[in-house]
Amino acid sequence: MNFYIIIPAHNEESSIKHTLDSIVNQTHLPKHVVVVNDNSTDKTQNLVNAFAEKHTWISLLNSKSSDAHLPGSKIINAFYKGYETLDDSYDVICKFDADLIFPDNYLEQLSIHFENNSKLGMASGFCYIEKKGNWILENLTRKDHIRGALKAYRKNCFLEIGKLKPSMGWDTVDELLAKYYGWEILTDNSLHVKHLKPTGISYNKRSKYLQGEAMYKMRYGFVITLISALKLTYKKRRFLLLKDYIAGYIKAKKKKTDFLVSEKEGEFIRNLRWKGMLGKFKRKV
Repeated sequence: MNFYIIIPAHNEESSIKHTLDSIVNQTHLPKHVVVVNDNSTDKTQNLVNAFAEKHTWISLLNSKSSDAHLPGSKIINAFYKGYETLDDSYDVICKFDADLIFPDNYLEQLSIHFENNSKLGMASGFCYIEKKGNWILENLTRKDHIRGALKAYRKNCFLEIGKLKPSMGWDTVDELLAKYYGWEILTDNSLHVKHLKPTGISYNKRSKYLQGEAMYKMRYGFVITLISALKLTYKKRRFLLLKDYIAGYIKAKKKKTDFLVSEKEGEFIRNLRWKGMLGKFKRKV
């Protein structure tokens, strides 16, 4: 299968070499890799250029945006700049972060999964972070959720969900819309990806309200937002974030911020969320 990979990168000189090393050593090489150097002020550009000189299928695109490190629109806008440089001869399109180390068989195993299941729309491994010399699961979300750091989409699924939304919450709404359109999602527990920078460690302070805003834009409604926010703050062990998440939801509602999904899609999403939460409650009881 033809894999195209887009890597948004902002000041990643400490990690981008490790990421690209792990990609060039894949047992199933991608056809194209585009690194979008998004307003970096460090040596990211030079490091990527060194790889591009050795491998014709790796290219660098320099882009200008804000110097803030924000989740959501900044990352996806950088992704699209890379996407626009590619043709449409891909089978799988990937959005990878610039701080990952992939096992050598990562793309080969994803290819096998996609080839064995024509309804598989998205697939990934799991992120692991280093703590006290050990690599442990970065346990921030459900194990059936594909993290935004390592998204891989079958072409038809990617196009049917309307590609990626330039907003915080893009890496949740893409899965929900994939399910809405009948696609399956797979996470492979055998694929351990080293995540060199724990999620959110360098995000700008302005990002603290974006999570609640995203829940509003996905049409969660207040009750599901509250439950989801409680779960997320518990996972992160940062309970003061709950106030920020709820404030972000309320601010978005007051401003009548545009939704990311239609009313029909929102109804499907709420039903799916309730089904998942009630299912977990019944299993515990």
